[in-house]
Amino acid sequence: MSEEFRLTVEALAKEYNQRTAGLRKAYGQLSELTATAESRDGMVRVTVGPRGQVTSIKLDPRVYRKLSPSELAQAILNQIGAAGRQVTDRTKELMKPFMPDDLPLEDLFGEGAGFESLLPQPLKLPGLDTRG
Repeated sequence: MSEEFRLTVEALAKEYNQRTAGLRKAYGQLSELTATAESRDGMVRVTVGPRGQVTSIKLDPRVYRKLSPSELAQAILNQIGAAGRQVTDRTKELMKPFMPDDLPLEDLFGEGAGFESLLPQPLKLPGLDTRG
């Protein structure tokens, strides 16, 4: 193997490992995402986790005097939607550096898709130093 070829392979492997490390870091941040949305009147506050699952609902005690049951249900749903959109926006922001510009995130990560399976493993080439 020529020295030039070896150096090219080392450089490519190093770049690959750096991008993989960046992707793993982004995934760690994704797994810890939360978002909270609060109604304008402060009566309803909802927090969702990284996959949009509701983790907390806080209601001001006065809400029961101010809103009918159907209004309260709608207010909760509105805040769940708002918090979910925040998580989605942050997910897109974190993943943008790793995605082709012409590939919408929704096309890659549909419902039920698992991000873990897409993470590449670091390259380990015998005799080459590929540490980043």
